[in-house]
Amino acid sequence: MRIGDLRNLGPKSEDWLGRVGVHDADQLAGIGAVEVYRRLQDAAIPGLSLNALWALEGALADIDWRLIPAERKRELLAELAEGGP
Repeated sequence: MRIGDLRNLGPKSEDWLGRVGVHDADQLAGIGAVEVYRRLQDAAIPGLSLNALWALEGALADIDWRLIPAERKRELLAELAEGGP
C-alpha cells in the first residue's frame, strides 16, 4: 500500500518519507513510527513537528492521529528520548 493511501498521511508525508527511504506501508510498519520520525529529524525536514510522529503512529494503528491516547504519546516520546525501541 502506498504511503499516501494510509490514514493521516498524504502527498506531503509521502514526499518526506520517500526522502528517508520509506516508500510503502510495509516499510513504515517494519521500521516503526519512532524510527521513521528520527530519520525525518536527521534529514532536517522543514516544518517537521511532533504531529508527524502522531500521524505516523495513527497511520500504523489506522486511527485519526488526534485520537492517540495520551499514554501512548508518552510512550512514543520516551522511546524517542531513549534513542531506540
